[in-house]
Amino acid sequence: MEQQSIKVLLVDDHEMVRIGLAAVLDTEDGIEVVGEASTGQEGIRLAQAYKPDIVLMDLVMEGMDGVETTKQVLDIHPDCKVIVLTSYIDDSKMYPVIEAGAFSYLLKTSRAGEIADAIRAAARGQSVLESQVAAKMMNRLRTPKKPQKKALHEELTEREMDVLHRLAQGKSNQDIADELFIGIKTVKYHITNIFNKLEVEDRTQAAIYAHKNGIAE
Repeated sequence: MEQQSIKVLLVDDHEMVRIGLAAVLDTEDGIEVVGEASTGQEGIRLAQAYKPDIVLMDLVMEGMDGVETTKQVLDIHPDCKVIVLTSYIDDSKMYPVIEAGAFSYLLKTSRAGEIADAIRAAARGQSVLESQVAAKMMNRLRTPKKPQKKALHEELTEREMDVLHRLAQGKSNQDIADELFIGIKTVKYHITNIFNKLEVEDRTQAAIYAHKNGIAE
């Protein structure tokens, strides 16, 4: 039984790039270029029409960029594999498109044979990352993540949270003391601690903080 060709869609806003890729890939056994798109919107339309196995995706295009195009192509055709083919390896472009679902990442300096091999590998379910991209990703994984800083109110005791909750509702010190069955001096002591821990200067600022963080409800 004859093996079906790998259907490839080209999405790039540079006509000469598309012409060159199409010419090269059409000489490769088992690879068929089924369409060419010059914009992200056109790429989405052709992906829906042709159901390609592979989309070779440029990153920087006028109008819809490669990141958003990748998201939308995979939304309508989740079985296809998006191979980014770009001149850019800066973090602001690389990580968003990988998070959007890009399967492989190549540079436009790649040789024709390397692009064809990446297409065949993707069709087999194997990702290919340009060496500089792979190195960046490994370094990012090795970099220890900074521990997330606790929200200021997480430092409050349970009783201080009770006091802040009532303070944010506009209750007086006497009201708070009566509701919590504690003395006025104790309420004032808790409020002083609350101000220090929340890094605020007065009741108004404390109340604003409480409302912003859902403590006043």
